[in-house]
Amino acid sequence: MFIRNCWYVAAWDIEVPPDVFLNRILLNEPVLLYRDTQGRAVALENRCCHRAAPLHLGRKEGDCVRCMYHGLKFDPSGVCVEIPGQERIPDKVRVRNYPVVERDRLVWVWMGDPLLADPAQIVDYHWHDHPDWRMKPGYIHYQAGYEWVVDNLLDFTHLAWVHPNTLGTDSASGLKPTIERDTQGLGTLTISRWYVNDDMPALHKKVASFEGKVDRWQIYQWSPPALLRMDAGSAPTGTGAPEGHRAPNSVQFRHTSIQTPETETTCHYWFCQARNFDLDNEALTESIYDSVVVAFEEDRTMIEAQQKIVSLTPGRPMIPIWADSGLSQARWLIDRALQDEQTTNQAPTP
Repeated sequence: MFIRNCWYVAAWDIEVPPDVFLNRILLNEPVLLYRDTQGRAVALENRCCHRAAPLHLGRKEGDCVRCMYHGLKFDPSGVCVEIPGQERIPDKVRVRNYPVVERDRLVWVWMGDPLLADPAQIVDYHWHDHPDWRMKPGYIHYQAGYEWVVDNLLDFTHLAWVHPNTLGTDSASGLKPTIERDTQGLGTLTISRWYVNDDMPALHKKVASFEGKVDRWQIYQWSPPALLRMDAGSAPTGTGAPEGHRAPNSVQFRHTSIQTPETETTCHYWFCQARNFDLDNEALTESIYDSVVVAFEEDRTMIEAQQKIVSLTPGRPMIPIWADSGLSQARWLIDRALQDEQTTNQAPTP
């Protein structure tokens, strides 16, 4: 069961080029993404209403999509505008159209009630295309349910064990974060970790213009169902970072991690690691991207193996420890949203 009345990422903007179809499964639904003649992204159900042929095997004709099984033609709203050999087109001959918004280089799709689709609810990721930041967009397909990826992202102690040579340091395993929960709307968790007078992780050492001990931070903002933003960095120890002053030579990143369920046991994962220094250094952009991919492959190895075990042992309890505080609160917010939707859907019509 998935939260439906919310915005999900369906693609980076570059994944939906002109004149090429992109087909993805989102929340167990086949979705076709393409651009109209004005360059606007369109999302339709990737299933012809006639004989269930996938529309991505069809062709684009102007703003429309032609099913290449029996030739039905659908406009961007999903309405059938042509049936070869048949003059009258019944109103029910149509495919579902999903509300779409492009923002911050992401293509957002609303999978629930279209009357509730409010673009103001879309989370801000301005560093994706802001002139003061540079990043390279990334995508991973996971053979694991999105909840397990969320658990991993909100459990910082695993950094010491899964990423000892990339993202983690020994101190990561024992440092307890500060967790703030806002229950407005779908809710938000803000999780802050400060490492004072600590070693830099390998990723920071590769790009820092200074050496020695640092005061470093990881400040996560996470929103259901699976939207994460992180402010992270390192500053020379004693230069005032914990008090709010970030020295000019500080290493500062804005990280994006977004998951959209594909099925109950698979998901899509979009990410990037933006920086606000050395902006014209394309080689550095590639190097940071490659380092993040290495770390995320370390995560994927563990999470996909975890999913296999969970699938083999359904219903087996898992014993919580103190490090589960953030992910437990995230699961609580997800369950709350699911319960709210279920209650609303079951409410009697007045």
